[in-house]
Amino acid sequence: MALLITKKCINCDMCEPECPNQAISMGDEIYVIDPWLCTECVGHYDTPTCMSVCPIDNTIVSDPAHQENREQLWEKFVLIHHAV
Repeated sequence: MALLITKKCINCDMCEPECPNQAISMGDEIYVIDPWLCTECVGHYDTPTCMSVCPIDNTIVSDPAHQENREQLWEKFVLIHHAV
């Protein structure tokens, strides 16, 4: 499933440059994750880098509105990075 940045976000700017899919951008008040670009780093890393660099626990969580399994995340990665 895609990830979601909660209102706990302090806009520290740590997550945005770490996203290999450029799925993170500044929203109206806090950073947001585009669920159509988020693959939870499948295809790039073993774990989501945004979660690992975030200094506030439980700020980046699984998005219940965009549930995907690892295979679906892999297919999304292929579409994003290998589209012909």
